[in-house]
Amino acid sequence: MPHSHHGHAHVDPEAGDARVFWAVLVNLGLTVAQIVGGILSGSLALIADAIHNLSDALALIIAFFARKIARRDADETMTFGYGRAEIVAALINYTTLIVIGLYLIYEAALRIIDPQGVDGWMVVIIAGVALVVDVVTALLTFSLSKESMNIRAAFLHNVADALGSVAVIFAGTLIILYDWRLIDPIVTLMIAAYILWQSFAEIGGVIRILMLGTPPEMDAYKVIERMRAVDGVADVHHLHLWQMQEHENAVDAHVGIQPGRWSEADAIKQAVKERLKSEFSIAHTTLECECAIHTCSDPAIIGHGKPEEDHGHTDHQH
Repeated sequence: MPHSHHGHAHVDPEAGDARVFWAVLVNLGLTVAQIVGGILSGSLALIADAIHNLSDALALIIAFFARKIARRDADETMTFGYGRAEIVAALINYTTLIVIGLYLIYEAALRIIDPQGVDGWMVVIIAGVALVVDVVTALLTFSLSKESMNIRAAFLHNVADALGSVAVIFAGTLIILYDWRLIDPIVTLMIAAYILWQSFAEIGGVIRILMLGTPPEMDAYKVIERMRAVDGVADVHHLHLWQMQEHENAVDAHVGIQPGRWSEADAIKQAVKERLKSEFSIAHTTLECECAIHTCSDPAIIGHGKPEEDHGHTDHQH
């Protein structure tokens, strides 16, 4: 069964916008409280959590506007529509997180060399409030995150924040009980490592879409093989596979029609389109049919580069 190709098919867009808006407000308020608390208590880990919270708020703000832009219809200046606004937003969010993560590692290293005094009680109380807010925000964006790479980026910010708050509470407790000052930069390093791990894990998929990469888990040669197996198709070449948006795959290719069957070209083309939709969930298909006499000479199988071998993926011989 082909899956849904619309990123927001299961969530009412306006209801989703309201959830994102409230999540932004809550996160901004929390960030201010954490930064003030971090400065007053002398805790770098609390400031690290605050910076991450600020990035949450920014992520959600970008996500909020990207969702609105992405729903605009195609026009003469953006003929593919505005759906990729969400992908660009996700790229900005992950890039920002990577920069923040590296900065926190630098600051934590300085603290390990020269540990500072920390007010443990203030840290625990503020981080406790932060944890509650993080959980509420994560719940607001959870259902939306399943549908959209953009909202998923914002949701992961929140999950990381909740874990960060737990770690900060743990650090504050150790400082209260044992005055163990090194735990503050150690927890900061843990938060930073988590931020970097999550960001690097997710940013690859975002870049792949922007670079017009083949949809993940889709084998281009398998697609060609199944297209060539359609009755009446002599050859498939100049194939391009890409994701128009996160949930919308597209293909562009030249299809050679078998000799003597040009009168059936439209029916053959339709059969190829139906196979692509049913087997690979490819909804956006552009095919150029070529008759046996006027087919491309020695074409590239994939893209428009130099001709290549079939890599043994198909039984078709040139």
